Amino acid sequence: MTDETGRLAFEDDKGASRATWIAGALVILIVGWMGSGYVLPSNDGDVPRETETRLAPVAVSVEQSSVEPVTLYFQAEGQAQPDRDTSIRAEASGDVAEVLVAKGEDVAERSVIARLSTTRAEADLARAREELARAQREFDNATALLERGIATADRLSQARADLASAEAALAAAEEGRRSLDITAPFAGRIETLTLDPGEFVQAGAEVGRIVDNRPLTVAIQVPQQALNRIQNGQDATIRFITGEERAGTVSFVGTSANAETRTFLAEIAVPNADGAIPAGISAEISIPTGQAQAHFVQPSTVSLSPEGRLGVKTVDDEDRVVFNPVEIVRAEIDGIWVTGLPETARIITVGQGFVNAGEIVAPAPANTSTAVDETR
Repeated sequence: MTDETGRLAFEDDKGASRATWIAGALVILIVGWMGSGYVLPSNDGDVPRETETRLAPVAVSVEQSSVEPVTLYFQAEGQAQPDRDTSIRAEASGDVAEVLVAKGEDVAERSVIARLSTTRAEADLARAREELARAQREFDNATALLERGIATADRLSQARADLASAEAALAAAEEGRRSLDITAPFAGRIETLTLDPGEFVQAGAEVGRIVDNRPLTVAIQVPQQALNRIQNGQDATIRFITGEERAGTVSFVGTSANAETRTFLAEIAVPNADGAIPAGISAEISIPTGQAQAHFVQPSTVSLSPEGRLGVKTVDDEDRVVFNPVEIVRAEIDGIWVTGLPETARIITVGQGFVNAGEIVAPAPANTSTAVDETR
């Protein structure tokens, strides 16, 4: 519509104004309802909140354990070595006349292994004997002449010197004759022999090798921390890779560490009178080093603390979990021996992975306990 001046004029719609008021009222009601829980709390707020269900103590299996005396062992791996192992060398030069033994044979000490040709040596020996006889005659004549006043003392002295020189030459010739025999330096087994009849060998040349493995010597390396547990004279058990087991005795403990490994050499003498055990094979050595009071537990009961310490969880008289740091002192096929636990203890055998030190648990004997719910 238009007013008297000709301009347009609008009138308010009463229906639109009413809708606005209704919408505003609805917003106020909704906000008031949402905040009513804070302004007008329900009667349930006066009651302590106990809607949360308290978790029951975790069920664990325990086993009663007591300390027992256990023998401690030092165990190591080693290698069997012969008692003596040396090269056989020719003491003289010459042609090989005969070989009396074969490779692999057992020989006695000083037994003849081979002989060199004696032709030259026999000639040298005969010459030395003739020279000695001549020198002896010269000495006897000089002595007789001096007694009659015909010879001088200087002549007698020269004859005596010639006699001594001839005696030395004969001794050398006899030794040269004996050195033609190549002999075993000790009783043992001929491991190698490179001689053939007719072969020429030089003095000092290596012609073979002899080994004495009666007794055997088993060498092991001892770590620094275990050195004070190993002493001369201790008994030892040696299990060879062949399956044979022998008793031995610690015969040597080194006092100087290996610069690279920081370990000490120790040797165990093993009787081997029959020579049945060969040298060079591997062996496991077990040496008893004392006794300790320990518990026998299953490896599955051992766990780590948050600090990374090895330990076993037990339950005290108040059914509270206790973490006990332990040390493994001996391992066996079906379990381990540990120290660090009380003299008697209830060891958690099932469920130790679901509880922590200080928690209250529901222990039950291992043979009657129910399985732990692993979904916890």
